[in-house]
Amino acid sequence: MANKPISEMGLPKSIANVFAARNIITAKDALSLSEFELMELLDVGFEEVMLAVAHISEITCPPYHTAMSLLEQRNQNEYLAGHLPTRLKGLDAALCGGIPFGVVTELVGPAGIGKTQFCLKLALLASLPTSYGGLGGRVIYVDVESKFSSRRMIEMGFSSFPEIFHTEGLAQEMAGRVLVLRPASLLSFVDSLQQIRVSLLQHHVKLLIIDSMAALTSGEYGQGPPRHHPLGWHISFIKSLAECCRIPVVVTNQVRSQGRDEASRYIFQVQSRTDTMEDPSKFDSHFVAALGIHWAHAVSIRLVLESRSGQRLIKIAKSSISPSVGFFFNITSSGISLLSDEGVEMMGPEANTIHCQGLI
Repeated sequence: MANKPISEMGLPKSIANVFAARNIITAKDALSLSEFELMELLDVGFEEVMLAVAHISEITCPPYHTAMSLLEQRNQNEYLAGHLPTRLKGLDAALCGGIPFGVVTELVGPAGIGKTQFCLKLALLASLPTSYGGLGGRVIYVDVESKFSSRRMIEMGFSSFPEIFHTEGLAQEMAGRVLVLRPASLLSFVDSLQQIRVSLLQHHVKLLIIDSMAALTSGEYGQGPPRHHPLGWHISFIKSLAECCRIPVVVTNQVRSQGRDEASRYIFQVQSRTDTMEDPSKFDSHFVAALGIHWAHAVSIRLVLESRSGQRLIKIAKSSISPSVGFFFNITSSGISLLSDEGVEMMGPEANTIHCQGLI
């Protein structure tokens, strides 16, 4: 609304023409100046400027909503609260149904921990017919590191749903619903975003996976910690795809070593007030998500996959509706399998630290 033309706001023609003559075209142009600056620039009286600014502000600012009106709107649109079940009972219960529609869910973890395995299983579940509990739609899988394996996905299908996949032709039909893109660079990915948007709207796409966003940007900004701000446009666009198309969007993120100069940005990992980066042994972990804290603020749900003394753990590190719990898991022929549906409560810094101990 900030870019809405003043000429379309219903101001009296006399004052609207003055704004146009002074090259104040949009609401942003007008509201970026004080009333006294506008008086001087427009050469009009204070009362006339105040009335014009009040009118522009009223049209530009979105109307407020009460908590009750939002609840009523939510109840009238139950599909907004949809989820893609992961078929991991404990995790689905903690996430109130699974991977939610309309938001970005992030998987963070070191190489080889199981992020792609998780993504393959989600792609399989989204393409599964609705009569079997799937979403019955297509999947767009952005495969940055060429890790996508149709053979592995079909193996998961035969192991998890033998009664379905032994039906003649069904495995091929489901595999045909997964559309794989392999951008060679961040630039080519940007070029494909509009194509992705059209595909989501026209081809019954039920899930978007980007594996991995960190790999997509790793070579764009040189060595050292990535520059986070240039990614702002990308995450905003990806979030808009999730919101507008009401589908789950899953992105994977890698980890990197934490630098000493980042202590102030990741102070939630400090054990006590007296701890400093001068003594790294006092920190729970020296690994952080590769895309940094600005990216972390943009995602709605963060699942961390890590290794503790050789055991794999998936935990909910960020969610507005879920507790911070973790589940130990193995990787089997059917994909990720929880060792127990009873979650381990993550207290304080434990929810955010990333352990890479004994990973094989």
